Amino acid sequence: MSTATGPRSLASLLTRGAAFLALWFVLIGTAPKDLPVGVIAAGAAAWTSQLFWPATGAISPIGLLRFAVRFLPQSVVAGVDVARRAFAPGPMLVPGFVTWRTVLPDGAARRAFCAVMSLQPGKLPVAAEQDGTLLVHCLDLRGPILAEIRADEAAFRRVLREGD
Repeated sequence: MSTATGPRSLASLLTRGAAFLALWFVLIGTAPKDLPVGVIAAGAAAWTSQLFWPATGAISPIGLLRFAVRFLPQSVVAGVDVARRAFAPGPMLVPGFVTWRTVLPDGAARRAFCAVMSLQPGKLPVAAEQDGTLLVHCLDLRGPILAEIRADEAAFRRVLREGD
């Protein structure tokens, strides 16, 4: 992994640290007694995030907003569906695996896409090959799994700025 140094890297680190500190304030509060721990946690999170999503990766704010607007309702619907199946009197699942060939380059973008996909109930990437082939475990193979993954990847790619 690259650990570039310089003004851009420092600016990215400080921006990320400020964002993580803001998240700390939202989750924990702004009590002065908690501030030292919050600053340390935000700094550690910012440093770690640089390892997993380098400063060279650019994100489109509009693409991210569109992705969130798509992702959140989809996540709720999928979660309700999984709960409905879990409480059904008989098994309502046809679990299995599908393979998907992603066009995302090997690295941070592909790992981030797999992480996001794993947040969606019903689909879990379990293996990723160098050539872009993902092995995805699904709770129910009767649905339009590949069409959903295609749409998810297209939405995710719009989050990334051109050329990244």
